[in-house]
This record gives sequence, structure tokens and C-alpha cells, in this order.
Amino acid sequence: MLKDKYTFSDLVDIMKLLRSENGCPWDREQTHESIKKYLIEETYEVLEVIDLNDKKRLNEELGDLLLQVVFHAQIAQEEGNFTIEDVITGICRKMVLRHTHVFGEAKAETADDVLVNWEEIKKKEKGIESQTGVLKDVPSNLPALMRSYKVQQKASQVGFDWDNVEDVLKKVDEEIDELKDVYKSKDVERINDELGDVLFSIVNLSRFLKVQPELALTGSINKFIKRFEYIETESKKEGKSLQDMSLEEMDELWNKSKIHI
Repeated sequence: MLKDKYTFSDLVDIMKLLRSENGCPWDREQTHESIKKYLIEETYEVLEVIDLNDKKRLNEELGDLLLQVVFHAQIAQEEGNFTIEDVITGICRKMVLRHTHVFGEAKAETADDVLVNWEEIKKKEKGIESQTGVLKDVPSNLPALMRSYKVQQKASQVGFDWDNVEDVLKKVDEEIDELKDVYKSKDVERINDELGDVLFSIVNLSRFLKVQPELALTGSINKFIKRFEYIETESKKEGKSLQDMSLEEMDELWNKSKIHI
């Protein structure tokens, strides 16, 4: 089976073999549910190498992600539900039907025009008759920052939106003030509610600033880890462990890390 070049058909055949009686015990045991986590992991690994602009690893990680698609399709075929050919046919038909400005007679001069057409066609395909239905159609298992961004974006399609970023900033301040009013109350339910409102308003702000909050937060997490590493490295140079340092000492190193990171 070892070759210099493989085709998509080869990948499908390898997956079939791995799932067969003469294949791999682990692969045979898997279900849609059991490998769901790998689909998520591989997706985020693709996103990571895109951020790193690592083209060689991107090639590898896209292969890992593609394997998950083929894996799910093979399980579905064994269960008599659909095949990988059905998956390919479905997405090809969707691309043709939703790009009526390319394959049909619709007009779309700008990227925004394309999105408007796409959403209208999508609503018709799914039989969605209200804008509330559009909001509910956003997958509930998306990361919350991504889901709130998409829900707000779709609400704005019918004009339910702020006029400018200044109004959004005022709303953020208003929500923070409401959180300040309840945080000492020990009323967990109200605190949870107000904190959620703060986060939702921050996502609204990020949307107006054309920043993806999920990616922005990921960047801040990575920056935090690098700066924390600086603190730990510098403390070792001074012959100290983090446990031996005061918060003031660590904070001083943290401020120094901002010069380098």
C-alpha cells in the first residue's frame, strides 16, 4: 500500500480496509459519537497552523481533518445511511444552487451582495420563514463567542442593530455597571445573568470593530502564556521559584515582559 502519490479514492479504500474484519481493532470500534472529539481537535489544529503561517504543517493538518470526514462517511455507509459520494454530491449541489450569480442569472457585484443572496437561498432551502428561525438555525454547540457573533450578525440583517460603535461602547459600560451592582449580592443566578450580558455586549463591540472575538481571545491567551513563561524564566535566573515570589515581584516581571512580548 506504500506509494509515492495517493488519490482521494486511495484514502477512501484505506479507511474501508481499516474498518473491515481484517483491519484495525481500534478503527472498527469507533462510532460517530466516539470520534466527534477528534473532528473538533483537528479543526482547531488547522486553525493554529494557519495562525502560525506554517504551510508545511497546514498540508498535514488538512489531511488529518479530511480523514475525519472520510471516517464519518465510512461509518455512515456501513450503517446504510449515505456514502462519501453522497457527501461530495451534496456539497457540489449546494455550491451550485447557492452561487446563482455564477451558475444562474442572479446578480452580485460585491461580497456583501453574495452574502445576502446566500442567506436568502439558505432560508428557502431549509424552509425558514422567520428571522427568529434564522437565529435558531445557528448551531447551539458552537463555541459561545462564535455563536453570539453569528446570532447578532443575523439579527442585524433586518436592521436590529446599533447605529455606531459609540453606542455599543455605551452599552458595554451599562452592562458592566449592572454587573458591579450585583457582584456583591452573592446571588449566583443574577451574577451569572449579568456576566453573560457583559460578554454578549463585548462580542457586539468586536463585531462592530470587525474582529472575531474567538480569535482575539485565543491571541490573548497565547500572549498570557508567553508572558507567564517570561516571569517563570526570569525568576529562575534570580534563583527563585514562583511559589517563593510575592505577587508584587511577579507583577514587576509581568510589566517587564510587556516590553518583549
